[in-house]
Amino acid sequence: MPRRQGYALLIALLAGTALLAVAAVLGTTLFTGPDAAPLPPAETHAAARNPVAPAHTGGNWVATWTTAPVGAEPGTGNGLPGSTIRNTVHTSVGGDAARITLSNLYGTVPLVVDRATVNTRPVTFDGATSVTVAAGARVVSDPVVVPVAPDSDLQVAFRTPRAGGPVTYHPNTHQTSYLADGRATWSTTKWRYLTAVDVRNEAVPGTVVVIGDSLTAGSGSTDDANTRWTDVLADRLGGRYGVANAGIAGNRLLTRGSAGEAGTARFERDALSVAGARTVIVALGINDVQQAPQEPDAGRIVAGLRTLADQARARGLTVVGATLTPFEGFPTWTPERNAVRLAVNEQIRSGTVFDAYVDFDEAVRDPYAPNRVRAAYDSGDHLHFNDAGYRALGERVDLTSVERARTPKSDEL
Repeated sequence: MPRRQGYALLIALLAGTALLAVAAVLGTTLFTGPDAAPLPPAETHAAARNPVAPAHTGGNWVATWTTAPVGAEPGTGNGLPGSTIRNTVHTSVGGDAARITLSNLYGTVPLVVDRATVNTRPVTFDGATSVTVAAGARVVSDPVVVPVAPDSDLQVAFRTPRAGGPVTYHPNTHQTSYLADGRATWSTTKWRYLTAVDVRNEAVPGTVVVIGDSLTAGSGSTDDANTRWTDVLADRLGGRYGVANAGIAGNRLLTRGSAGEAGTARFERDALSVAGARTVIVALGINDVQQAPQEPDAGRIVAGLRTLADQARARGLTVVGATLTPFEGFPTWTPERNAVRLAVNEQIRSGTVFDAYVDFDEAVRDPYAPNRVRAAYDSGDHLHFNDAGYRALGERVDLTSVERARTPKSDEL
């Protein structure tokens, strides 16, 4: 072969090799995206040690979504070994990083979790890809750099490789999630183990936390439409504040009801300890009035509401109370129980219980039959609301009452 042709062939081979290398790099970038820059070790470990940010820390870590653990999932005494749990949650505010809280509150043995992801980005726990959660405990992940958009669906997935149960869960979520094992993938309306997603956002001053019952959980609303009244509130706030929903269907204020611990018992865990909590809205009491065994003493319900308000104020939080909504036509309604509801509402409206109140009763009652829900808002059972009814509740909240910092009253100074 002539020397000139040999040089030409060598140059062509080198050029081809370079092009293949460039293509490989571009292909990898297109399919996997740019590598996420890790957080500084000091911040990673500090976040892992400090699962919730104290109120009024300004920006930094705030809850974009929460749920309250309800109980032990029936039929899961052995856990879900070998299964991948994919929880779908709807965010209220966005951020440039996220961290998740996993709860084994109702488990009786340690829970092992591995292969955790937030929107496919790997999640670690104190630097490890797996974590063991003691029975009755919860853990918070390391921060993971992942863009989280406001008002969007987020998927948090993880595997439970071995037996451990029962599963701590929240049923009737009105959100489609998934459970997969080696055989198939099933859709579900349960959130399992996951109780919070926090985001890093320096511009958001805090989160509005709502503790309530089925009317806060969204019973009667359309699945996957995100039309709970807390979703409406988040839309109105427009990403300026996080909104955390701690509603449990069947929950009561004073005693354990058909689901979940009493509001007075879970308030610290489900409301006050939420990352970036700034304002708490209390929407509890109607199940104490109408659910067996009924509470006939309005004074006891009001005293329970005052207890929650005092606990929130002690943390420097603004606390807003919701009046109890009508339920005439529901099987448990009686004139006597309705009188208890009205007496509680009178005290809430007096301004002596909370820093402010939102009049849900007035927002949804029939003006011609005020002990009934307006027909256009009724889900059909005369207690719960349809999407239009939840929109009426969410639009009733005075935004200034949830956005302002709390000013102590003279008798608190």
